Amino acid sequence: MENMETLNQSNFKKGAYPFYEELREDQPIFPMNSNGTNHSWMITKYDHVKELLKSSSFIKDQSKLFSSASKDTEQDDFNIFQNMMLDVDPPDHTRLRKLVQPYFNPKTIKQLEPRIREIADDLLNQMKQKETTVDLIDDYAFPLPIIVISEMLGVPAEDRDKFRQWSNTIVSASNEMDPDFMDDVEAFTTYLTELFEQRKAEPQDDLVSHLIQTEEDGEQLTRNELYSMIVLLIIAGHETTVNLIGNTMFALFEHPDQFEKVKDDSTLIPGAIEEGLRYYSPVDFSTARWADEDMDFHGQLIRRGDFIVASISSANRDEEKFERASQFDITRERNAHVAFGFGSHFCLGAPLARLEGKIALEKLLTTFPDIDLNRDVNPPEWRSVFLLRGLDSLPVSL
Repeated sequence: MENMETLNQSNFKKGAYPFYEELREDQPIFPMNSNGTNHSWMITKYDHVKELLKSSSFIKDQSKLFSSASKDTEQDDFNIFQNMMLDVDPPDHTRLRKLVQPYFNPKTIKQLEPRIREIADDLLNQMKQKETTVDLIDDYAFPLPIIVISEMLGVPAEDRDKFRQWSNTIVSASNEMDPDFMDDVEAFTTYLTELFEQRKAEPQDDLVSHLIQTEEDGEQLTRNELYSMIVLLIIAGHETTVNLIGNTMFALFEHPDQFEKVKDDSTLIPGAIEEGLRYYSPVDFSTARWADEDMDFHGQLIRRGDFIVASISSANRDEEKFERASQFDITRERNAHVAFGFGSHFCLGAPLARLEGKIALEKLLTTFPDIDLNRDVNPPEWRSVFLLRGLDSLPVSL
C-alpha cells in the first residue's frame, strides 16, 4: 500500500481511481498522516462515507475541540473564511442554511430556466464567431454558472471575471498556499465591502440585498457570517458546476458509444448528468470533519480530535454499491451517488447545478452536433486542487 506521499504527486488526479480501488479493498479507513497526537483519515467506501457525512459524532467546528482554533470576535480582524456554513454545526448551520434555502429550492430554481437558456444561447453564439477550435471550459463551462450566480447575488457583469482569479486562489489553498493568496483575499474582501455599502444605500431584488437586510435586523446573521456566506455562494455556486459540465463532456468524449446515445436521444441527458456526477465527481473530497469523541469506526480506532475527510470520488466508484462501477453508463438505473454529499450538509445548490448542467448539454449538442475533443493537442489535464476534480482546459473542435 502506498503512503500519503502519493497524494501529493502532481499526477495523483490522473491515477487516483486505481488508488481508491486499492484502498477500498485493503485499507478503507486510510491513515493519511499523524502529528503524534492526532491522526488524519481518508474514508473511501460508499457506506462508510454516508455514515461519516450524516453522523453527529464527526463535527465541522474545530473550535469545539482546539482552543487555538477559537473563532475571532467581532472586534478582531475580519476573516472571510470564518463562520462559513460549511464549517459549522447545528444549530448555527441550521440557522444559516435556512436564510438562503428559499433561493435554492427546486421551485425557485425552476423559475431561472428561461434565463439560463438565454445565457447558454448567448455563449454559444459567441463560440460560433471564433475559430473551429475553442476551449469548452473558458468559453462555456465557466461563464455560464458564474453569470447565473452573479445575477442571483446582484454582482455587476463587468466584475464577474475577477471572481475566477479569486476563486481559483482560494480553492487552490486546499492544495498549497498560492503566493498571491493574501492579496486576492484582501481584494475579495474589499470588493465585497464596497458591494455591501452600495446595496445598503440602494437595495435591489437580489440575494446580497436580502442578506444585508437580515444582518442589519440583528440576531440571525452577523457581519462575519454575511461575508462568509457570500464568499461560499460565489465559489460553490460556480466551481462545482464548471466541473460538472466539463467533466461530463470529457467522459462523453472518452466514451463515443455513450456520446452517440445522448446525441441521438436528448431525453438521456439527465442520465448523462447523473452519471457524470458519479463517474468524475466535481468534488473529489468532502470538507474537513473532526471526531468529537473516541470511537471504533468499522474496526479502526478514531480518537477525539482526529481529522477525517471522505473521498466522494472513491465512494462513487465503490463496486459494492454500483454494478460495473468503473464503466461510464448514461443509462444506469440505480445511481444513488453522493456527488452532492449527504446529510445536513447536502449541497444547497444541487438543484441549480443539475439544471445548469442539463441546459448546458442540451444547448451545446443542439448547436454543435459534431462537437468532439480536439485530439491534435495535448490531452486535457486535471487541475491540481485537492478538494475538487476539474479540468484546466477542454479544447474541442466544433
